[in-house]
This record gives sequence, C-alpha cells and structure tokens, in this order.
Amino acid sequence: MDAIEQYRPRLPAPVWGRIGADCRRAVAQAKPATPKQARDWLGALAHTAAHADACGRPTKAEQLLTREAIEWYLATGCLHLDESSRSNRRGRLTKLRHALLGPDVVTGEPAAYSGSDSSRPYARADQAQLYASAHSQPTDELCYGLLTLLALGFGCGLDSPEVIPLRTHDVREAPNGAVGVAVRGTRSRVVLCRTAWALVLTEATAWASRPGEARHLFRPSSHARGTNTVTNFLARTKKPPGSPPLVMGRTRATWLVDAIEARMHLPTLMAAAGLTTLRSIDRVLPYVRNLTPEQAAAALKEF
Repeated sequence: MDAIEQYRPRLPAPVWGRIGADCRRAVAQAKPATPKQARDWLGALAHTAAHADACGRPTKAEQLLTREAIEWYLATGCLHLDESSRSNRRGRLTKLRHALLGPDVVTGEPAAYSGSDSSRPYARADQAQLYASAHSQPTDELCYGLLTLLALGFGCGLDSPEVIPLRTHDVREAPNGAVGVAVRGTRSRVVLCRTAWALVLTEATAWASRPGEARHLFRPSSHARGTNTVTNFLARTKKPPGSPPLVMGRTRATWLVDAIEARMHLPTLMAAAGLTTLRSIDRVLPYVRNLTPEQAAAALKEF
C-alpha cells in the first residue's frame, strides 16, 4: 500500500532509520482497510517504537503491542498528551495488535492510565526502604538479585533490557576505585557507577562470580534469558509492608533526575544513558527541582 511506503513521521531521521522498516513491515502484515487506517496505525506504532528506542528497550512491533507494553508507553511516553489523546492512541495500538497478532487469549479490559509512575523518581526514603527490603529477603539469591538491580538502576541508570544480558566480567574496577559497567547491545558503552552504589555493585558481582566461569551478573544460576527475566524475579521477592514496588524504569528516572540536578554536561549525560534523543530527558523534567529565583538569577549572570 502506497500510504505505508510514503508515510514519514515527525521523528529525527536517524531514529526513523532504525525503526521504520519494522514499523512498515508490521502495519503491512496487519492489512489496514484504508490508507487512513494505515497512516493512523503507522503513526501510533512509530511514536511507540521511537519512545522504546530512546529508553533502550526492544523496538520490534510484536513486543511493543502487548497490553503491558502499550500501557507502559502511555504511562511514560505520553505525558505531553491529554487524556483523550492517550485514549485515542491506545485505541489505535489495540486495533493494530488485534489485526497483527489476533484476538487476545485472555480477555479483560486494559489497565487504567495511572499517571507517570514509570517516570517518577524514587525519594531518598523510598531508596532506603528498597535497600532494606533487599537485605530482608529469605535467600541469598533474592537478596543479591535485588541488590544487583538497585545498584544497576540507581547507580548506573540501566533499565531491564540492559541488565538481563550483563556478565560478571562486564563490571570492572579501575585502580582509582571507580567501578564501571560495560553495557552490551546496540547501545554498548561503559557507565561509571555512582560512588554511593559502587560497593553494593562490587559485592553483588563477587557473589555472582565463579572462578573460571563466565556467568550472568543478574540471576547467575538461571540460563533462561527473556524479556520477563526481571519481572519474573521481582514477582518472587518478599515485599515488606510499606516498601514501594521496584520498577526499573523508575530507578533509571531517579538516576536521570539526579544527574540533571547535579548539572551534568548534557552530551555526557546522554552518552552515559545511551540516548540519541531528548525524549527520555523530557519525560523526567517535571520532577527536576527548580532553582530559587535568586539561584536562577545568579546562574543566568554567570554562565
């Protein structure tokens, strides 16, 4: 269909270059009835894929069109849209999912839009509760698994897809004491762990390591690696009363907000986060603390 081939979303050319072919392939397979429906589906899928791309998540259409993935996108990538626009986008993605993947096996209504939970950073008290919760787990596997996630999220700004493939030898300690993580995948890079979480990460790495054996850093005894590796693990953990749930997207948001508030050089921040666009920065800006008028005036005078 010409409408699919001719469609060009308002996205940066490098982003569309990475996601465009798969978006077109998925919409063509779904067999839209009209050119307008093709453009509607392709537009909704393109912006969903672009948001996933900016967050370092998989961008294959079939993975973006699950109920959970659609709700994650609405909760984290549509903060600039009003409720009716979010509902419209949900409807287009849902119709595309049914056309591409067929009817849902389990029936039910989609989850209600729940604000920006996946983008909301954790308060200091919440971080302390999560750390205490990790140490209260009944087994070493659960304890060190949670500590690994906390250190990689709060300390390095990694999200679940970047955590899952890591090996123990990807964590490296420099002579000056800095601890770096060599991130794998299309956004391969080395991220230095924040000092406050560096010791936690090295201790968790030591627990996971075995001499002469290449092991996964997270869940080293599990050989199955899938998109649900982190969520399946978290479902097995014990949650003390009052402790917030651990969401890796929120730990990454916390890392981003802390870096922005520390006035990290923007290109350095984007390189460390594995970002090629400002979409992920934009979604956490509402949570960045403002300067006082006096501080703002001083900053404007001195830059």
